[in-house]
Amino acid sequence: MSVSPTWYLVLAAVLFTVGAVGLLVRRNVLVMFMCIELMLNAANLTFVTYSRALNDVGGQSAVFFVLVVAAAEVVVGLGIIVSLFRRKFGATADDAHILKG
Repeated sequence: MSVSPTWYLVLAAVLFTVGAVGLLVRRNVLVMFMCIELMLNAANLTFVTYSRALNDVGGQSAVFFVLVVAAAEVVVGLGIIVSLFRRKFGATADDAHILKG
């Protein structure tokens, strides 16, 4: 029995929705960062699903580039988060102004 691409797209939509709601609701920078990563993974799942359904490699190559951007985001984002937490314990997204010169 084969799973249709519709189920993967529904899963990707649910993951993206959970990430978007988490990004809008939560104020902790680490949780917001994880929600952004969840949204990127949902987009990757959509790319791979369409790539497999259409028998095209273009979606899989797009996933490669999204993963490269996500890796760069992790490096920069975690650097900012670590510097926030060094200055103030329990920092929220509103505390980004403390990083100014």
